[in-house]
Amino acid sequence: MKLGVLTVLLNEMTADEAFAYLHSLGVQTVELGTGGWTNPCHCNPEVLLNDEAALEALKASLARNELTISALSCHGNAVHPDKAIAEADHRAFEQTCRLAQKLGVKTVVTFSGCPGDSPESKHINWVLPGGATEVLDYQWNEVVIPYWKKAVAFAQQYGVERIALELHPGFCVYNPATLLKLREAIGPIIGANFDPSHLIWQGMDPCMALRELKGAVYHFHAKDTKLYAANVAKNGVLNLAEDIADKSWQFRTIGYGTGTEAWRDIISTLRIIGYDGAISIEHEDLLMSVREGLEKAVSFMKEILITEQPRAQWWV
Repeated sequence: MKLGVLTVLLNEMTADEAFAYLHSLGVQTVELGTGGWTNPCHCNPEVLLNDEAALEALKASLARNELTISALSCHGNAVHPDKAIAEADHRAFEQTCRLAQKLGVKTVVTFSGCPGDSPESKHINWVLPGGATEVLDYQWNEVVIPYWKKAVAFAQQYGVERIALELHPGFCVYNPATLLKLREAIGPIIGANFDPSHLIWQGMDPCMALRELKGAVYHFHAKDTKLYAANVAKNGVLNLAEDIADKSWQFRTIGYGTGTEAWRDIISTLRIIGYDGAISIEHEDLLMSVREGLEKAVSFMKEILITEQPRAQWWV
């Protein structure tokens, strides 16, 4: 496993400054935002696809700071019922795939997206199983599956081998079952960007979810969530109060949500299911500054990451 960071939290730094800083912390690989909802501050396809010198400068900076690229990330909703939004996010996806080829990157991270409830919709409509079955049928069979069949075909033209969809409430893929449903319909190029923070607040056990996704975990976000039992008891996990003191849950820096033992179990389960890729820190903790939160996360992960392959059983 390699220690990584999604670099968008360093958006006030140039790419060279960010890479040098991350190198000084001992980070080994970076996940670069390329558009959609993910800030392309360090890796903008609109620039890099049209400026060979800028592309070579980015590659040189990465090499100078001993960093590889774990994935390009273009989180968005390319099946949004608002055509302008959908087209912009789809363009970001296509540009990301083109840039991935130039950078030799095989993994693209994004969301599955969520449509409306009919062709006439103006807003997304997140419907859970057991709800309006005719809406789910429309969303999956007329929008999401057809879209991803075409998107995958496009991505493969540019050498993309893994599309890592982040399991996220509000989108059609939000848990292992929905990820596997789309994977079955599209093929093994579809896998998961596994972010425990979104599963924890839904009540899932990240280790059980990882086991369910064995062979389909293509990227990993290291982000934690703290559940506040009193607020959950009063208002449930869907309580998204504006005041932090009233929230049922809050994204936290790794180790400040579920604790060290839980994260040791997650890292060990990744090894059990055969994942040996990037552990990409995503810092979204409103209680800590960027530097403090990131540096605490890096320090924490250095202690618990499993970085070497074990040799054959040596004690018998």
